[in-house]
Amino acid sequence: MLGEEAFTRLGITPEQRAPGFSLLKAVGFSPAEIAEANEVIVGRMTVEGAPHLREDHYAVFDCANRCGKIGKRFLAPMSHVRMMAAAQPFLSGAISKTVNLPNEATVDDVQKIYEEGWRLGLKAIALYRDGCKASQPLSSSGDTKEKSKDKAEPQKVVETMVVAPAPAAAPAHRPTGVRVRLPKRRSGFTQEAKVGGHKIFLRTGEYVDGTLGEIFIDMHKEGAAFRSLMNCFAMSVSIGLQYGVPLETFVDQFTFTRFEPQGSVEGHDHVKLATSIVDYIFRSLGIEYLHRYDLAHVQPNPLPPATIQDPADTRAEESSAGVHALPAHAVTRAEPSAHSASALDAQLEDMMGDAPVCDGCGHITVRNGACYKCLNCGNSMGCS
Repeated sequence: MLGEEAFTRLGITPEQRAPGFSLLKAVGFSPAEIAEANEVIVGRMTVEGAPHLREDHYAVFDCANRCGKIGKRFLAPMSHVRMMAAAQPFLSGAISKTVNLPNEATVDDVQKIYEEGWRLGLKAIALYRDGCKASQPLSSSGDTKEKSKDKAEPQKVVETMVVAPAPAAAPAHRPTGVRVRLPKRRSGFTQEAKVGGHKIFLRTGEYVDGTLGEIFIDMHKEGAAFRSLMNCFAMSVSIGLQYGVPLETFVDQFTFTRFEPQGSVEGHDHVKLATSIVDYIFRSLGIEYLHRYDLAHVQPNPLPPATIQDPADTRAEESSAGVHALPAHAVTRAEPSAHSASALDAQLEDMMGDAPVCDGCGHITVRNGACYKCLNCGNSMGCS
């Protein structure tokens, strides 16, 4: 990595160092010279053509795909099948091994692979043709596209910038250290669900500005000791919220905690797996009040902002001369927070798609090439 002094000495301004900037091109090296330097300094990524190595020894170094830009050799697809067939009689289950095919493989080649696997007694077989996915962990393609672009006439480059939507104004946090009690009559919601087969009721109380001020946790079939601990835990969280502790702090602290009961979640639209009762509670609160959709296993559909109104005001309106207007303190709870409006969260929501939950911590995974990866614990779901 070059420091600012080196860039200044070379006459490179910060504006020039945009994504895709090539220092070697900027100082006058041609693409051919850069490619030659890469072969000398970085290497050709293949043993083909290496000195002091006989061609009849190349087979020892053959890989599943062609190596480097000049490599021509690779293992024949049928060799993968025969290797698995040699090991299959000693295994009770199938083998998680992919048969790699080159990009030019045909439908007939695929048929032969499956038929030979059946004849040799394989219990399962997986195939992958190079380049059949837009994104893959390993690519053997060269720089033919780059060379063709260099030969073509220069075209005007249009730069586009993707800007994340500006977050809606979130209610300001109450001053820390000063307890602000909730009104005697407050709004909220009640959510009934089951976590690992254990029924739980989560109830909330809100300030008039829509921010969370208290929670109640009811598990009436869990015994006196467990119920008392959960009630005390809910009281401590409620007091913390009323003293100004941000809800984000509780969500970040208590999600992914693991203890029994845990497992599948029934009754919640967006949370389908929880590592504990506490994990479920703060996933629900994070989704509902912070729009932390990265904690959801099922992404919510875009809905219009839901308004919560004091029943007393509703009765007053109904008794009026048919004029229906929301009171000044009507609560809306569907405005996203700054946490959910970041460009990273928006990108992750698109990357999730049909990704499974992590089998280690329960967090939703994201695509990683042809596999899935958990950004919370780093676990990889593996490839076939």
